[in-house]
Amino acid sequence: MTSIRRADRPGDLGWIVMAHGEVYHRQFGWDTTFESLVAQVVAAYASDHDPYTESAWIAETSTGERAGCVMLVAADEPGVAKLRVLLVTEAARGLGLGGKLVTECLSFAREAGYHRVDLWTVDECASARRIYQAEGFTLRSESPHPGFGHPVTGQTWSLGLSRD
Repeated sequence: MTSIRRADRPGDLGWIVMAHGEVYHRQFGWDTTFESLVAQVVAAYASDHDPYTESAWIAETSTGERAGCVMLVAADEPGVAKLRVLLVTEAARGLGLGGKLVTECLSFAREAGYHRVDLWTVDECASARRIYQAEGFTLRSESPHPGFGHPVTGQTWSLGLSRD
């Protein structure tokens, strides 16, 4: 059994940074430049976010162990949000947590009044890409990126949100 909750407990934001560094190093061999990028995203959220339009979530196992995360933050363009730092730990993969986290994030985005959600990922993150595609995200652009220890292809995906 798993649950999704707001990332509002001591240690949650630090865990997001640490887990990204460790998991993606094991999975893809990425170096600390990726962890630094995640730390910047998390620090910006921690120091200045509007709780009515931006949020972060943690997926937990039945024993209370953190098993995944995602964030939604405002983009520079009005009415547009960015889905950030989606992660599911190796031990929790296959439980549907990634999809649950993204669904929670998009539900919040709709309630907050956003008309579009964008995200940036890399081509190596095939499992995450399948989640995004299942939710209706479409690929807007891709380009070479110097990567996080080796070159990757960066991808920008977008989802238009209906205004019911």
